[in-house]
Amino acid sequence: MGNCSSRALPKWRSQLQNKSLVSIDDGGTHDGIKTIPIQKVCEFTTNAVLCVCIITWNMNGKMSVEDITKLVRSNRKFDLLVVGLQEAPNCDVSEVMQETMADTHILLGQKNMQSLQMLLFGSKSSEKYIREMKVDKHAVVGFGGMIGRKKGAVAMYINFSGIRMVFVSCHLAAHEHKVEKRNSEFQHISRSLFSKYGKPYAQSADITVWLGDLNYRLEGISSAPARRMIEENRQSKLRGKDQLLQEAEKGEVFNGYYEGTLSFKPTYKYDIGSSIYDTSHKIRVPSWTDRILFKVDHSSGLDAVLSSYESLDCVRSSDHKPVKAHLCLKVRSGDD
Repeated sequence: MGNCSSRALPKWRSQLQNKSLVSIDDGGTHDGIKTIPIQKVCEFTTNAVLCVCIITWNMNGKMSVEDITKLVRSNRKFDLLVVGLQEAPNCDVSEVMQETMADTHILLGQKNMQSLQMLLFGSKSSEKYIREMKVDKHAVVGFGGMIGRKKGAVAMYINFSGIRMVFVSCHLAAHEHKVEKRNSEFQHISRSLFSKYGKPYAQSADITVWLGDLNYRLEGISSAPARRMIEENRQSKLRGKDQLLQEAEKGEVFNGYYEGTLSFKPTYKYDIGSSIYDTSHKIRVPSWTDRILFKVDHSSGLDAVLSSYESLDCVRSSDHKPVKAHLCLKVRSGDD
């Protein structure tokens, strides 16, 4: 477990104030999403205050116990696990996850809105570090093409050992041409979540994480050349075609957020049961629809280290591949 269990809130909060430390947002906001490198060595056992594993997966309405097990079957060196599911089937995915995690972690909280689900797990001794927890949801107009597959977001605020975190798991509008609708949904969700408590959802958070099927596509390239570049392991060349990065650069969405390098293959759309891109008559252009982004409050004194950002190609029961990130939070030293 990270060092969060051995230090009291007043101690590290007072350290931040005394040293006037800042986070990776130092220097103010910037246009666009800042891509940060992966630091392969996790500081889980050394300088980390808290380590969080984050997973997003569009399940396409199908239940596979084997694939759920694959999500977390190895390397459980984290304090918290956040799992965001879209198009989850009408069965108890939470129960399967709890059985899978039972030997190391327990369920701390969850929030559902039809096919949108978010689960929060913590190590077996973690319940005593929860100081506050709130959940919320916000639906956007329309359905995801099928009854019961809701678009919108579910969210959770947690004060864990003095670290205030917000996690937003969302499913935004589909189709390449719905860029403005996706932008609008993001903005509406941002304004609406936790508004019943009297202030914007992220105003009091040290770190805010968005995960989900954001549904932004590749634009300005057809399927054949895109697939050829992926087959040649040149998918990095496709980042310039990514709608999410383009819209963020314009200042429309996710201003000041961070994301790991998109080194993995686009996560949509696959033939179910395989790792072969769409062979239907639509022959969709592969896209990075599934993403994890985060933002650290510039005054929190916390820094964030991203030690992994990957897709799980071994999961094949859906037309999406899950995306997984490992984020470690630490107090910045005076030398940083």
